[in-house]
Amino acid sequence: MRILSASMDKTVILWAPDEESGVWLEQVRVGEVGGNTLGFFDCQFSPDGSMIVAHAFHGALHLWKQAALNKKEWTPEVVISGHFNSVEDVKWDPQGEFIISVSSDQTTRVFAPWKRKHETEVTWHEIARPQIHGYDMRCLAMVGRFQFVSGADEKVLRVFRAPRNFVENFSNITGVPVGELCYQQSSDLPEGAIVPALGLSNKAVFEGDVAPQPADEEENFNSISNQYPEISFQPLILTEPPPEDHLLQNTLWPEVQKLYGHGYEIVCVACNNANTIIASACKASKKEHAAIILWSTESWKKLQSLTFHNLTVTQLAFSPNDQLLLAVSRDRNWSLWKEQDSSESGPVFSCCAYTDKTTAVHSRIIWSCDWTPDSKYFVTGSRDKKVLVWGRCEWGAGGAMPAPRPCSAPLEAGDAVTAVAVGRAPLPLGRYIVAVGLESGTIHLLTWKQSGQEPAATDWSKCVQMDDSRGHALAVKRLCWRPRQGRAGHEDHEGSEWLQLASCGADHCVKIFNVNRCAL
Repeated sequence: MRILSASMDKTVILWAPDEESGVWLEQVRVGEVGGNTLGFFDCQFSPDGSMIVAHAFHGALHLWKQAALNKKEWTPEVVISGHFNSVEDVKWDPQGEFIISVSSDQTTRVFAPWKRKHETEVTWHEIARPQIHGYDMRCLAMVGRFQFVSGADEKVLRVFRAPRNFVENFSNITGVPVGELCYQQSSDLPEGAIVPALGLSNKAVFEGDVAPQPADEEENFNSISNQYPEISFQPLILTEPPPEDHLLQNTLWPEVQKLYGHGYEIVCVACNNANTIIASACKASKKEHAAIILWSTESWKKLQSLTFHNLTVTQLAFSPNDQLLLAVSRDRNWSLWKEQDSSESGPVFSCCAYTDKTTAVHSRIIWSCDWTPDSKYFVTGSRDKKVLVWGRCEWGAGGAMPAPRPCSAPLEAGDAVTAVAVGRAPLPLGRYIVAVGLESGTIHLLTWKQSGQEPAATDWSKCVQMDDSRGHALAVKRLCWRPRQGRAGHEDHEGSEWLQLASCGADHCVKIFNVNRCAL
């Protein structure tokens, strides 16, 4: 004799009849606190009635469990969460311990492995939501371990830095010691972040700013300052992934900088491996708007504008040795930019190679690109269903570099290629592992090795094709290999046989694949 109801007022209510009058009364009320949500669609009892699961408007699942002693006390439990719209980009942190993704659902989310005590199983969970935005998110780049820059359907790049509460909770959940995580003095870090009532930027909250929880609710409500508190962030010490309420309210990262300079919506952004330069590009239908802008991460000032392409630059990638910047575009061409001697204002890049109407191989939009770990070759993937390897990018006498040429025969992928990524771990016999994502959602794992002077189709070897149950249901948006060998959350050493590949797609999913490199 119990009824469960879910409402768009952000609550789930458990009703039961009064023993004396028989009138149905509210017994328990649970739900979301704060955030920018619109309530619940549906709810359900577990078979024994001891748990409640609810589905929220923003795609999240909520789970509450009844306390063993106090039957009217229900506590939130850990659930799997994720995006509720197309996931546009995903990146590993430089140490390979967690991933960050951005989505058209206007959020940026951090996912990390959780290993329960006394158990060997490792599961991935959302542990923070650093950015809840008013625009659809499009791209991001890691600037060091606990800092990232994101681009959205606005003309501004935003830079975020992790607060102390995130670093401590990340250590508690993943088991990584705090000593290995601190990137500056702990006392200098803000405790967390909030979005002010009339603001759009995440404002840092320091330890002295955190408001104490009031003891007297009536006195608290009668105070004007307490009816509309400026500080809504409350730090929590977590030993397991946070529930949805905490993700909505207390896991924002402070915004440290905005970068103005683009004329249209941001499309792609990249950071070099030294974390000193950011490159970004926006939507463009003219050459002047298709310029790549370089920014300094020290001063956050504009360093240079690189003009070459006639249409939108779709992806940017710095070579692992940071000497070259690769750009691919909707105009079916790629361009290669070489770092010159640094000036007083910062590094200066100049165009050292490119394709044009006479030398282009791709006949449709080039959607994606990536470098081999030795910086000798780069890979491009296009809507024309082809994947190509270009190189060799090596300097000759006098600092000159021959124009990169196709080093592979075009790989016919069978569908439009929307994402490519080259593994960072070495394979036997000098082979490179290449992941290819298609518009259909299929992911291929291949190896490539140049066997002769002339490109040959036999240089490609297909290892794995993800079936429909493992790949994505819609277009693959981005592929990203873990920057080192081993599996996050496991005690894998550098010589581990395992690699990990993160992918995201238009089907709202972020996936992580364990790949045995010895079997390739």
